[in-house]
Amino acid sequence: MSIGFRDTVVINGSVITGDGRTFLEKAIVRLRDDRIVEVREGTEMATEGAFIIDATGCTVMPGIINAHAHGCIHGPTMPSGSMPFAEHHVAYFRNRHLLSGTTTLLNVCGLAAPDEICPPETEHHPLDIHVSTAHTPSNIAAAMEIDGKGLSERHRALTIEQMIADGAKALGEAGGGQTLGGGAQDYRFIPAAILTATGVAVHPKVARSLKEAVLGRSLKGDGAADQPVLEQLMESCGLKAHLGVAEMRELIVKTVIPPVALSLQGFWEIAAQATRFALPAIFHTALPTIETLLKIAASNPACVMVAGHANHPSFLPEEAVRFGLELRNRGAAIDVSTLDCVHTRWRNDPDNLDALIEAGLADTISTDFAGGDWDSILSAVQRMVTKRQLSAPAAVALATGNVARIFPQLAGDRGVLETGRRADLTISESHNLSRVRHVIIKGEVAVWNGGLIDGSGPVARTSPAEITAL
Repeated sequence: MSIGFRDTVVINGSVITGDGRTFLEKAIVRLRDDRIVEVREGTEMATEGAFIIDATGCTVMPGIINAHAHGCIHGPTMPSGSMPFAEHHVAYFRNRHLLSGTTTLLNVCGLAAPDEICPPETEHHPLDIHVSTAHTPSNIAAAMEIDGKGLSERHRALTIEQMIADGAKALGEAGGGQTLGGGAQDYRFIPAAILTATGVAVHPKVARSLKEAVLGRSLKGDGAADQPVLEQLMESCGLKAHLGVAEMRELIVKTVIPPVALSLQGFWEIAAQATRFALPAIFHTALPTIETLLKIAASNPACVMVAGHANHPSFLPEEAVRFGLELRNRGAAIDVSTLDCVHTRWRNDPDNLDALIEAGLADTISTDFAGGDWDSILSAVQRMVTKRQLSAPAAVALATGNVARIFPQLAGDRGVLETGRRADLTISESHNLSRVRHVIIKGEVAVWNGGLIDGSGPVARTSPAEITAL
């Protein structure tokens, strides 16, 4: 909160409370310390001695809760246990999330320790970051099979019990694009293997096509009949001059398949531990994993299953809807991810996202990680509203109130603008919710007019006169 003021009061803005229904055309939100103390319609109130934020032309909503992200910690990355990202990359990813309205983030690489969120030698960041845990034998073995270079002896010895005691808020991500032939194989592992073997750099979309020509979309080898497609792909990107078709098939198989069985076994281990500890568990949802997920959901109804990125590009749109409905009917929460499919579309398109939203099958929305090139959650929310797929309150709830309900240990005290909840707010332009003006975390201003706050206090270098009106 601004230094010298008892309350912070946001006035003259529209309010979306995060419950999925409530929209107030003009309302007041009052904060005291790190809590919300009042939310009500109207414009008239006593503001003497308060720190005033005039939100005219803006919409006030709960801070965005992203429960499926990567790259925001200083420990092992991805379910592959790969080396940590460089510190400047971690800072960049954190800033991107914060500046796009995210206030709480769950980093689901799964094999890092809680003390690697903010090691003593690193600079504090206002984004509220937490970790999940996937420390079971098969998940660690799968990581070591594909990479594991970021896993020290300490990481390999960690247990789910210890991780939860140290603050892990969920289980998973069980499996990943590295260990289950998904997106990370397309943008990282397969291109790297091809570059090493041939000296030719291939685009992730080409890598995905080569993978599917060899292994099929489900990784069961049902692409064997697509040898003409494989030959054509290799010819079109200049690979036939370096490798034969049989050699390419062998390269793809050796790159993708080794960790798959271990990773699928890890699904069962995570489900059992999720039931034991009554924590939600996040699972890599894709065509190669859907059969296992449906079996787990049927046999272990006590597991709070979150079907991560159920709009995965391995599905056709009608498959995403059909399997999403089957999972929902078996008690799973359906998460959709922005990936890079909203407006970037480097590797993915929005067809599966649209299909799940329009079928009413999305419970939460996250970003995941498309090689670091994810689109923001609020850009997806704005798209849903513009396309009239959802009302603004329903779309915002996918990233606020719904996440708080499904992940109570992570965000049960926030996600909805009501008295007593934690004072996390995002204030965006009403005509485009993806244009974030201000972000408040625990009652403190973290982003002002689209920029990170700089100084020893949240508004230590900003005078009241400068901060009381847009």
